[in-house]
Amino acid sequence: MRADGSTDPDVCEAYFGQLVRGGAGGLAVAAHTGRGDRLSIATKSELVRRAATLGVPVLAGVGGSAEGPGHDLEWAATAGAAGADALLVFPPADADPDAVVAHHEAVARASGLPLIAFDLYFRPYAPETLARVLDLPDVCAFKPARLHDAIACQESIAAARSRGLLVLTGEDRMLGASLMWGAEGALIGLAAASVQITVAAVETFAAAVHTSARDAAARFLEVSAIVDEVARVTFRPPYEGYVQRMLWLAADEGTVPAEFAVDPYRPADLDDAERDEVVRVVRQCRDQVRR
Repeated sequence: MRADGSTDPDVCEAYFGQLVRGGAGGLAVAAHTGRGDRLSIATKSELVRRAATLGVPVLAGVGGSAEGPGHDLEWAATAGAAGADALLVFPPADADPDAVVAHHEAVARASGLPLIAFDLYFRPYAPETLARVLDLPDVCAFKPARLHDAIACQESIAAARSRGLLVLTGEDRMLGASLMWGAEGALIGLAAASVQITVAAVETFAAAVHTSARDAAARFLEVSAIVDEVARVTFRPPYEGYVQRMLWLAADEGTVPAEFAVDPYRPADLDDAERDEVVRVVRQCRDQVRR
């Protein structure tokens, strides 16, 4: 976005292409890192159309719109025609278990698309509620993002895996651990910039599991430490500041022009003085992953 919140589809399409060339196996459009809750349906549709030309699966974020639940259902009904393959469903404001289940069912009816359930740290599901969501026939995958709660992350991954669901971790601060607990991929804000670092974590873990080779396991541990350092400087208080921090990194690596490396909705207490440290640390981490 520009400072006024406007977007440019050409800039976004070029950015999407950079992510795919950097190793991303899919694109998530209108999710939290992209401030999808602030975008119009027309803008989201155009961005999904652009993403769908790149030959990878496209997931669209649904829920939490500033315009209310009616907007969310209208977007769900539109996303498939625009080219989305599945929807990432944000937890609704009403935490009542029946309301949560009804929300997912309404999104499924409106869209006709597979759903990815999302357990989010600032609106977490009770275990019983999550179990009901994971049992819904339209839910094909699960994204844990509990941030502070390793036990909840581990137990929710086990619950999803016991149902045969794909688990795509959203745990920026527990990426390596969540892979070891059963996640098979990552749908993660950390991959919005320096995507090769996240790709390296997923790929080295897969290599360690599939080969059982000591050198592959050692490389995964090495990359996990690098990811943890990136997460340390990007996912920290104020946590909503991570969107702007990722934009600083995207601008530094040239995937987003400086004019568009702006989060108009950043928290007021995010200090621009952080930028130099964030960029310096992540540059070092990129170099370490390349070696």
